[in-house]
Amino acid sequence: SAKTVFITYSCSSALEMAAILVDLSPGDEFIMPSYTFVSTANAFVLHGGTPVFIDIRRDTKNIDESLIEKAITPRTKAIAVMNYGGVACNMEAINAIAQKHGLVVIEDAAQGMGAYYQGKPQGSLSDLGTLSFHGTKNVICGEGGALIVNNPKYAERARIIREKGTD
Repeated sequence: SAKTVFITYSCSSALEMAAILVDLSPGDEFIMPSYTFVSTANAFVLHGGTPVFIDIRRDTKNIDESLIEKAITPRTKAIAVMNYGGVACNMEAINAIAQKHGLVVIEDAAQGMGAYYQGKPQGSLSDLGTLSFHGTKNVICGEGGALIVNNPKYAERARIIREKGTD
């Protein structure tokens, strides 16, 4: 389960916080599925990241984990996955690849509130997770989102970012 959760203005703003937390520099690459909502890419592009798109699996519409490792370069900093429609990606495989290459995994679980993967809630399956409470999601508050910090090394900095640079 999650270590720390920060309520945000939207899932997009939670993704932007995640992009800040992974310390992207211009030219740093992040791997992501070719089929996702634009906010998944925009959050990282706005902070200097270059997307590397990976095709999706036909059965789940999630990133094809078998293609990730071939896309990793010395510039790769993170893997940003999206759990399509509340169906989780193969997180064991993705986290194992990330660990092998020293990459951060960000889980866009915008539609995953209340959904589980192998007994664990979506959003808690990676270093950083995000949720959406937009009117089109399964739990709503008009707008709103959450950044889920599962890797404790990001918690204090996330707290400062969420508080607009103050502590």
